[in-house]
Amino acid sequence: MISTLGRLLQDEHPNHPQVLLDRARRPGRSMGSLARALEDFFTQRGLALATDHAERLAAGRRQRRIEATPLPLRPQLHAFAESLLRARERARRAGTLPRTDSTIDAALAIVRDLARFLTSTRDKQDWSLTDVHDIEAFLATMPKARQRRLTVLRQYFRFARSRKVVLVDPTRGVKAKGPSGFSGTTIAVDQQRQLFRRWTTSADVHPHEALLGILALLHAASSSEVRLLRVDDLDSTSRTVHLGKRPHPVPLDPASWAVLQRCLAHREYQNTDNPHVIVTRITKTGRAPASTAYVSHILDPCGIGPRTLRSTRLADLVNTLDPKLVAAALGMDPEGVMIYLADYVDPGRLTESNAP
Repeated sequence: MISTLGRLLQDEHPNHPQVLLDRARRPGRSMGSLARALEDFFTQRGLALATDHAERLAAGRRQRRIEATPLPLRPQLHAFAESLLRARERARRAGTLPRTDSTIDAALAIVRDLARFLTSTRDKQDWSLTDVHDIEAFLATMPKARQRRLTVLRQYFRFARSRKVVLVDPTRGVKAKGPSGFSGTTIAVDQQRQLFRRWTTSADVHPHEALLGILALLHAASSSEVRLLRVDDLDSTSRTVHLGKRPHPVPLDPASWAVLQRCLAHREYQNTDNPHVIVTRITKTGRAPASTAYVSHILDPCGIGPRTLRSTRLADLVNTLDPKLVAAALGMDPEGVMIYLADYVDPGRLTESNAP
């Protein structure tokens, strides 16, 4: 990196920080470690503006989804993508909540999958031929994602009807059957104990795996909360941490605090100025948090995803405590917490007089 920077500084081109940052970028999906380091250095000191690398990556993802759509149905998906982007710009100007890139990507992926389904399974090459039976058959391919997919398809066909692509909305009258309750995966108590022992006693486990696992299992922390956790969010006096948008500091038990200290020791060994607790080989030279892809694979060695651990803890908290108190403590909407409330009570929790 230093030798490459030296060549950039010694050639005939200008050495203005913004120009130097643009020239240090690599073509392709990754702008390179040198460009990332220069971006952090220059933007932190007010010498240059941040690059549009995230926007370029998002545009590439949208284009790949459009190009993966069958050719006869592709132009309408391209127009739908542009309408989503225009709506986002209007939301930004109005000061309301704009759609994120991930939300737009997910919507385009669902419509792309429907287009593939129509051409390959239903033998239809035109959006105007889509009927309610096609929608029902498509939703039946992934029953657990029925409600989310139907929401996106309703949005798309409203757009298509406004453009006269279809005359009748095929999603009208289609309902998301079944309750919107929690249908994810949880783990048994015995497996929870095994994971707890793994993360608190095994010296071979990576500190990042132990931290994410313990915080998700015991404190219902999400991957995003752990990924964005900074050193200044820790209070060593009271042994508490600020997690995400939670309104109050989270007190840590001795086991969780010990795992956190081990992760901090690993960070100290890397000799980095990155303010985050989880620092990787790529982010140790800058100030950005670890990538979402890295955090999503931290728990691969134990075979349990962070969402499963968090869902297990949430289900236990909601079914043993007041759901409103859980929502207030975790900074969640009450509606988001209520889906974990089960309509079945373990017989072991009932008194003898109430047991069946």
